[in-house]
Amino acid sequence: MTVLPFRRKQRAYEARQQGLVLDDDWHRPSVKWGLGTAHVLLLVLLVIVGLGPILWLFKSAITTTQDTIVSPMALFPHGIAWSNLTDAWNNLDVGLYLKNTVVVAIGSWISAIFIATTGAYALSVLQPRFGKVIMAALLTTLFVPAVVLLVPLYVEVVDPPFIHHSFAGNYFAIWLPESANAFNVVLMKRFFDNLPREIFEAARIDGCGPFRLFFNIVIPMSRPILGVVSIFAILASFKDYLWPLLVLGDTNANLQTVAVHLPQIEPFTPLGDFLAALALSALVPIVGFLIFQRGFLRGTGLSGALKG
Repeated sequence: MTVLPFRRKQRAYEARQQGLVLDDDWHRPSVKWGLGTAHVLLLVLLVIVGLGPILWLFKSAITTTQDTIVSPMALFPHGIAWSNLTDAWNNLDVGLYLKNTVVVAIGSWISAIFIATTGAYALSVLQPRFGKVIMAALLTTLFVPAVVLLVPLYVEVVDPPFIHHSFAGNYFAIWLPESANAFNVVLMKRFFDNLPREIFEAARIDGCGPFRLFFNIVIPMSRPILGVVSIFAILASFKDYLWPLLVLGDTNANLQTVAVHLPQIEPFTPLGDFLAALALSALVPIVGFLIFQRGFLRGTGLSGALKG
């Protein structure tokens, strides 16, 4: 009964000995205080670099325009201007454009997950005859700069083949290109390649067809990678500027996203109201990630498939 705890302690000790600093050296005062101080300084630097701009934005969002211009680093010299938030919400219609952005992000996320999972499932699990050729073509597209594809992609959206119905001016012009993301398909396929094939063979022996294998076996085992692809898809759609500007344009201003609308109103908007609008737009992805981060990043992968 005492062998198992001893082995655990021995493995923990060996793991500490394999680090950059040996466990015995940590007990030396010079090493302990030196590395401890370096860790604290590095943490403070990361906090300043990472959180500094965001905290300044939120502070400036409730600071008067004059105070932000005269003393941008001062902490509310003449009080808090809560009116900036109400003016940005009511006068600048930030709520409308945030709603449009959320709609675009949700549609892009659904389409990206659908294409990535089905494409990766076909290439990794079903393994078609020319799967390696298709995979090589997908990898090739990753080396093409996105700006090079703007013109041909726009032509396809304005006059799609066989359909001949322009998608310009509506959200399908954003959702369809967002779904065809080769990086998501490659990332998902690499994850599917590492799933145990024994489970697939056992499911096929039990009479599980391709669709049931996909929905009941592969998808429950892929929760971690689904969270990663979801984060990539939502953030990419939320901050995308050039493509929504190109396909939506000024045909219908009520369909524009925050990333497209805010730069257009910046020249004739008071600085305080504009910073408040930026803070409100940044608050949505931050709060959304804080709420759903456990659902995105948590997942045991094989636990659902190995039970029973």
